[in-house]
Parts: sequence; structure tokens; C-alpha cells
Amino acid sequence: MSGNKAITENHDLIRIDKQTFETVYHMYWEKIYAICYNNIHETEPAKEMVQDIFKSLWERRAELELGNINNYLIRAAKFKAFEYIRNKVSQQKHICNKFEGCSHSSNCTEEKINYNNLKEKVNVLVDTLPCQCRRVFKMSREQGMSNKQIASSLLISERAVEYHMTKALGVLRVNLSNHFT
Repeated sequence: MSGNKAITENHDLIRIDKQTFETVYHMYWEKIYAICYNNIHETEPAKEMVQDIFKSLWERRAELELGNINNYLIRAAKFKAFEYIRNKVSQQKHICNKFEGCSHSSNCTEEKINYNNLKEKVNVLVDTLPCQCRRVFKMSREQGMSNKQIASSLLISERAVEYHMTKALGVLRVNLSNHFT
């Protein structure tokens, strides 16, 4: 308990070591999850955000000197939620732009139905991918991250990211080829 008290009441700079990190994680993970979830209203992405925040805290521990860990974590959670929402809005705008001219088309409803069917089939196929492969694919296609960003985030090589993307796209290509024939 004395370690917890030192973290919350001490106004000196906090250096992150293993014990401090574990204490901070146990003290704040629920609060950080709540902030993420309350902003995006999605369970799994909110959990991933919390993991990303604490992973970043651990990876940057040598360079960070924090005066108020609570404020740092809250800002990080709000930023992650904002980033997620921004990416999702951007993705939705792209989809809307794709169908913007659809009102001038005689088969607009059919195109939308085909698009929704294809999107659903892609989502089902992506969910069948191995965990790491699925994670890499979603980070690339849904979050718009570069191979370098994905490699850094998952602590794998860019070559591994390329491998997973090739594998994912291959599975999609093979399974969707009947959709277009």
C-alpha cells in the first residue's frame, strides 16, 4: 500500500521500473479501460487500447519522467479513443464517398446489397485467420497503419508483417474468387 500511496501523492517525477509499472497497471487499468470504452462503446477495441497504452508506457519507461501518472494515462486513453474514432469516421467517409454517386445509378440497391454481402463475407473470412495474421490485417486495413507502424506496435519485423499480409490476402483472394465468377 505504501507504493500506491507514493504514486498517487508524491509530486516528484516518477521513474518506471518493473515494480512501479505493475503497481500503476493494477491501480489504473480499470479506469483507463472505462475511459476508452465510454468514448468508443466497443469492448475489444477498448481492451486493445488499454494494452497499447501500457505497452507504450513500458517501452518508453527509460525516457519518461512523469510528474502525474494519472493525468498521463487519462490523456493517453483519450488520445487513443480519439484516434480510433478518427480512423473509423475516415473509413465511413470513404465508404460513403464510394456510394455517393450511387443515387444516379439504376441498380443502386443491388450494388449496396452486393457490397454488404461482400463486406460480411470478408469479415467472416478475416475472423477465421490465425490470431497474429488477423491482427496484422486489421491494423493495416481497418486502422490504416503502415507495415513499419504495425511491426513496431506488435514488436515483430516488417518482413513478418509482410508475410501475414500476404497470407491474409491470399486467403481472401482464394475464398472470394467464386464471389466474382
